[in-house]
Amino acid sequence: MAIRIGITGGIGSGKSVVSKILSLLNIPIYLSDDEAKRLTATDETIRRELTDLLGDELYQGGILNKQKLANYLFASADNAEKINAIIHPQVKQDFRRWCTRYSASQFVAMESAILFESGFDSEVDVVVMVYAPQEVRIQRAMMRDAASRTQIEQRIKRQMDDEAKRSKAHYVLINDDKTALIPQVLQLLVSLSQK
Repeated sequence: MAIRIGITGGIGSGKSVVSKILSLLNIPIYLSDDEAKRLTATDETIRRELTDLLGDELYQGGILNKQKLANYLFASADNAEKINAIIHPQVKQDFRRWCTRYSASQFVAMESAILFESGFDSEVDVVVMVYAPQEVRIQRAMMRDAASRTQIEQRIKRQMDDEAKRSKAHYVLINDDKTALIPQVLQLLVSLSQK
């Protein structure tokens, strides 16, 4: 059975960079955001439960009305909880099926910004947090998303605090544009191989 690595970190921390490094080392990566989107569009259980919650017009001609879903989701924390309670269990099941496909691998990884908040941390053996100072994260996210500083700061406020994530993680990789990241990733894999 593969060692399941959970990769998390705040917006702009460099989770995707770590995932790309692992992918280049032939480690299969499950991108939970992408898979959640795919499942929301295609999974019958999610479709049925979201339709029960938001009405038949949510899937017009069988196609998800993303704007309607987003409007509901971001209207309140309570709404987000309801949506997550529908989607996250299906993502967990999908991840378990995906892991069985790669059971011969030494490692597999799940990338998730909301690893702890979603309960996905219960699906992995070890949690790796990618950490970068907030100012570095803001600058990266502004460039990547062509977003304003205010927009990025609001997204950061909605995410779990970095220090809280750090205290729950088994390993922390520093991605501050000063510390070399690849040697840290390689050291992580050596460390996990020895356990």
